[in-house]
Amino acid sequence: MFAWLLVLHILGASIWTGGHLILSVVVLPKVLKYKSPEMLLEFEQNYEKIGMPALVIQVTTGLMMSYQILPDVSLWFDMSIPLAHGIAAKLVLLALTVTLALDARFRVIPKLSKDNLVDMALHIIPVTIISVVFVFVGVSYRVGWLS
Repeated sequence: MFAWLLVLHILGASIWTGGHLILSVVVLPKVLKYKSPEMLLEFEQNYEKIGMPALVIQVTTGLMMSYQILPDVSLWFDMSIPLAHGIAAKLVLLALTVTLALDARFRVIPKLSKDNLVDMALHIIPVTIISVVFVFVGVSYRVGWLS
């Protein structure tokens, strides 16, 4: 069961991180150059169809694997337990991602215009960096660097 969860988790991470890398490296520079919120909204509208389910899959499989690794949820932030290091790191990264996403969704996107594209970029870039750090933490956890 764990292997299937891990496969789904990695597929979700590939979609989420890959999509954000494309957004940050390919789409965002064009959006900023041409001051085009429409280009950004078009990408977001298309990407959201696969990106959000990928994120839900990642969160679900991540929680399920964490529970299999360390069934006592109260220990997930106990830094005296090496198994908790990766779990805690990923949960902190998830909280940061959710905070940035909610702020973007409810504060920035409703007023998105050519005048606040930099504000949106200041959400996109950190979420992309966090998604890459998610991958690094996951790999580090599996190969023993975080123990």
